[in-house]
Amino acid sequence: MKKNILLVEDDESLGFVIQDSLKNKGYHVSLSKDGEAGLKDYDSKTFDLCILDVMLPKMDGFSLAEKIRQRSKVTPIIFLTAKGMQEDKLEGFKIGGDDYMTKPFSMEELVYRIEVFLRRGGVPAKETTVRQLGKFSFDTNSFSLSISGQIQKLTRREAEILQFLSDRIDTLVKREELLIALWGDDDYFKGRSLDVFISKLRKYLKADENVDIENYHGVGFKLVVKS
Repeated sequence: MKKNILLVEDDESLGFVIQDSLKNKGYHVSLSKDGEAGLKDYDSKTFDLCILDVMLPKMDGFSLAEKIRQRSKVTPIIFLTAKGMQEDKLEGFKIGGDDYMTKPFSMEELVYRIEVFLRRGGVPAKETTVRQLGKFSFDTNSFSLSISGQIQKLTRREAEILQFLSDRIDTLVKREELLIALWGDDDYFKGRSLDVFISKLRKYLKADENVDIENYHGVGFKLVVKS
């Protein structure tokens, strides 16, 4: 079954190039030219992934992403930006984005990143996906972390990081290992975005004092679950 992608890009030429390229790869692509139209399109269909330009008319890409995150914690969001500013990239991750690409970029790389996200999306429904982390129940299928009846929905990237660490409890995981496994490389900006996600996960885990993600500065992280 073809996957549905929402593309929101106000540059008409670039939008059509991306749309045609992804259609040639077998995807259904809905193209919107401003943030408000993109949100309307998102609400009218079911999408497997969203590609959002940051600088959009009527509603910018970050605002659009926030509204999408209110509707779904798990739909992957890739930002497109002409800016190389660290603050812009970190802002995207803080509001729930999963990845970013700085213009100009190669279509090959965009397709690769899309395929990585969509391959990770399918977990067999009958597979046992709930694991215990202290008092927490972490469902790797629904991307949820629950404790005492309270449920915290995680973004896809938050869930992937927590799953990677929970597969290696009490083991120091090097930063570059995490970055390469989940992002495909370990550049500076992706490293900073990893720190943002780790901070959010540590905040969620404070509800159980026996569970923590220890930060070994400049080296890596360790998920600790005390008995």
